[in-house]
Amino acid sequence: MRVFLTGASGGIGSAVVPELIAAGHDVLALARSDASARAVTAAGATAHRGDLGDPERLRAGADAADGVIHLAFGNDFTDFERCVAEEALAVEAFGTALKGTGKALVIAGGTPAVPGRLSTEEDPAPTEGPVGGRGRNARAVLDLAAEGVRSGVVRLPRSVHARGERYGFASMLIEAARRTGVSGYVGDGEQRWPAVHRLDAAPLFRLVLEGGAPGTVAHAVADEGDRMRDIAEVIGRRLGLPTEPVEPESFGFLGHVFAYDQPSSSAITREKFGWRPTHPSLLEDLEAGGYPA
Repeated sequence: MRVFLTGASGGIGSAVVPELIAAGHDVLALARSDASARAVTAAGATAHRGDLGDPERLRAGADAADGVIHLAFGNDFTDFERCVAEEALAVEAFGTALKGTGKALVIAGGTPAVPGRLSTEEDPAPTEGPVGGRGRNARAVLDLAAEGVRSGVVRLPRSVHARGERYGFASMLIEAARRTGVSGYVGDGEQRWPAVHRLDAAPLFRLVLEGGAPGTVAHAVADEGDRMRDIAEVIGRRLGLPTEPVEPESFGFLGHVFAYDQPSSSAITREKFGWRPTHPSLLEDLEAGGYPA
C-alpha cells in the first residue's frame, strides 16, 4: 500500500514511518521545508512538498496514495483555534479527494473524559469546550464512512512519551516547573491522565490503516490513568524542585483541562486489533530523566 502521511517528521510520525516501511508499505510524506524533506527521505519515505495550508497539495498526496494517515497538528497553544481551523481544512481536503474511493483516512484524536469512569472507544469525543474543535474534526472524519471512505480515528492520551524526548502534557509540567521553580499539580492532584509510549502508538495507526472498518475509533492507551500528583512528584524529584499545588492558570490555555479526571481504557482496541503495548510507562520514562531542553 502507498500511504500519504502528514506529520512524518514529528514525534509520532517519525515512529510511524519506519513502522509502515517495515510492514512493506511505501510512504509519501508531506514536507513543508527542505529540512523536513531531508528528514523524511533519510527515514526511507518520499517527500511530497506542501503544507496544511495548501489543500491542493493535500488532495494531490491523497490522490497518489492508497490510504492517508493525518498526524500533523500545529500544537500552538497560543493560537489553538487557528490550529483547529487548519486541521479542519485538511480534513475537508482529504474528504474531497477520498469520497467514494474506499481508501482509508486515519487521523489522530484525543481520548475523552467521562465523569466517574474510564472512557472507552464507544464514548463520543467532546465537541464543545477548550478542545471541542478537535472533536468536531474527528467527527467529520468518522462521518466520511457514509461517503465511501474507510475512516478511522486513533485517539491519543494526554501524554505520548519517550525517554529524553517530548512527554505530551507532562512536558508542559516540566516546562512550568523549570520556569517557576515548583513542580505543580492542580487541585489535590488525584485526577488521572492516560498515557502511551510513542513506539506503542505507532503500530496502532498502521493496524487501523490496514484493517479498520469504516468509522473505526481506537484508543492508543497503555497506562489507563497516572495521577497528576504522581507525575509532578517524579518531575520535582528529577529536577530537584518542591512539589506543590498550583493554580490552573499556571499552565496557560489548558490549565483548566488539567483539573479533569480523565482516565481511559483501550480494552476494545486490544480485543479488535490485537494491539499490546510493550514499552515503558510514562512514570518509568519520567523517572529515567534526561528531559529535553
